[in-house]
Amino acid sequence: MFTCSLPWWRSSATCKPWQSGAFLPCLWERCQPPSGKGIAITAGEGQQAQEKQALEDLEMPLSRRETESLFQEQPETGNQYLEDALLRSYLKTHLPPKVLEEVNQDLERFGNRLLTQIRPLGWECELNPPVFRQYDAWGQRVDQIVTCSAWRRMKEIAAEEGLIAEAYERRYSNWSRLHQAVKLYLFSSFSGGFNCPLAMTDGAAKVIESLGIPGSLKNPFDHLTSRDPKKFWTSGQWMTERRGGSDVANSTETVARKQPDGTYRLYGFKWFTSAADSDVTLTLAKIVDAEGHVKQGSSSLSLFFLKVRDEEGKLNSIQVQRLKDKLGTRQMATAELWLDGAKAELISAEGRGVASISNMLNITRIHNVIGAVASMRRMISLSRDYARKRVAFGKLLKDHPLHMQTIARMEVQVRGAFLLLMETVRLLGLAETNMASEQDQLLLRLLVPVAKLYTGKQASAVAVEAMESFGGQGYMEDTGLPVILRDTLVLSIWEGTTNILSLDVLRSLTKSQGQAMAVFFSTVQKKLELASSSAKLEPAVKRMQDAISSLARFTQAAGVKGALTMELAARDFSYSLARVYTGTLLIEHAARPGASPTDISAARRWCNQELCPAAAELENSSYEAEEVLLDSALVYEGSPAHSSRL
Repeated sequence: MFTCSLPWWRSSATCKPWQSGAFLPCLWERCQPPSGKGIAITAGEGQQAQEKQALEDLEMPLSRRETESLFQEQPETGNQYLEDALLRSYLKTHLPPKVLEEVNQDLERFGNRLLTQIRPLGWECELNPPVFRQYDAWGQRVDQIVTCSAWRRMKEIAAEEGLIAEAYERRYSNWSRLHQAVKLYLFSSFSGGFNCPLAMTDGAAKVIESLGIPGSLKNPFDHLTSRDPKKFWTSGQWMTERRGGSDVANSTETVARKQPDGTYRLYGFKWFTSAADSDVTLTLAKIVDAEGHVKQGSSSLSLFFLKVRDEEGKLNSIQVQRLKDKLGTRQMATAELWLDGAKAELISAEGRGVASISNMLNITRIHNVIGAVASMRRMISLSRDYARKRVAFGKLLKDHPLHMQTIARMEVQVRGAFLLLMETVRLLGLAETNMASEQDQLLLRLLVPVAKLYTGKQASAVAVEAMESFGGQGYMEDTGLPVILRDTLVLSIWEGTTNILSLDVLRSLTKSQGQAMAVFFSTVQKKLELASSSAKLEPAVKRMQDAISSLARFTQAAGVKGALTMELAARDFSYSLARVYTGTLLIEHAARPGASPTDISAARRWCNQELCPAAAELENSSYEAEEVLLDSALVYEGSPAHSSRL
């Protein structure tokens, strides 16, 4: 599988060619079961023999073909670290030599472990999703979420590999966070969905660290960042309630009642709780004062830490209502939970819950970017290997120019997304080790929502396009390809939808009083100056300079027009920031000594798209006040609600 492990051992199962979706285009590709040499397709005699066999099959009487099977050689990949040229070139360019040597050894070893141990476990997680057992045989309510052994083993491996610990041990100073991110990037597509609880665990550890690791949280922090499988804990993130998702200020109904011993009891209903089998969690609630009153708004929310189970293993006054029936990420238990007096500890200042989770959101959004880039890389790796093996219309797919152009366009997208991820993580590493300048911190605040929203959209588009490159086989469940598509679709929803994050981008600019935008412009200009001497990159640099000028004009014009214009432009503006900054990173990478022709090609191709859609839409008057009314008219034309308003 691809988000987990590809079930290639099932590929020889008998199926009718018209059921596989490959009957018409692939008549000549039916062949005998694989010999010791397999069925590798090469030019010359091998291809001629295969076509001859296919013709003989067609001439065979139907009575002699009672049972037929479709067999195509499956796409395979090797060590994902060794096969990722962009990743290795990035690390070689940026890491100090001694750090590079150690990290390189660790990642090569980890790449082998992914193939031999983690990939089969990931597919087992997909085949054995969690099950909710509400009552035991005698009618006693137990509310047990049963996970498979592979899921539990994945947790142990996460600890052994230090997938959380690496970022907090800081063996490599500011490069430790990048080392962790790269391991998570390699792990994500094979993890069987376990990358999600790791994201929330990392977020919880970050919150506790940002609070100074108070004494009461020292033990939980040690568990969350442990390399010992017997001690390692995962954390949930219980924020979403029935009335909404991102609007936590107005949707949170859970209340907290203070107890004589200083702890709190929580009462409320949590609508989405991902990785509900986690050991601990962070959650928001409104504190009830001595008179029984509850404040409203974001200033009423406080942040709490709680253990899911007590020392005896019983749920902490929590009732599991049901597991969610999701489109994807089925390997992971997402539940609806009643908190009926759950014992919790207040860990933020009263009323400062939303502010306290900002660090957590940065971490989980970066994890979202990691998952998006990993899914794209996995799909393209399999697509390009398939193109070396699949014959259509007399030649391999790799010899069809249009097919290779399609994969190349996807490759440009994943290269850009990867560099944007690395840049964001690099800045985070500086911030965590007190090495970030004020400009670095402003840029990090801006890039996190930009990277999350843009790569989430990229991943869905690439997954759909890549699935198509497999033809009918891409649509078959037992290839594992639909799994990666389903799991990818959530990435534009988790941790804030595209529109929510676009508005968050505007907030970051407003809060910095325009300084973040100034840092953005100065940073991209500096990076482009370093590439200005490269003749091969001159067209890309010229297009990028033009885009920057357009973006600057847009920010000036939109600022004059007011808040409504900026809100209407928020998505296009965020896309513009993503495309300009990503293109600049591609140019920077292509301008380094020893850059390959493919690095230069990727930079030039990225810059051939519309780099500043916000400016183009502003010229078309797409952000005028009257457009709001027209938007509503277009959406609701013919509906009863529209008729009543007219």
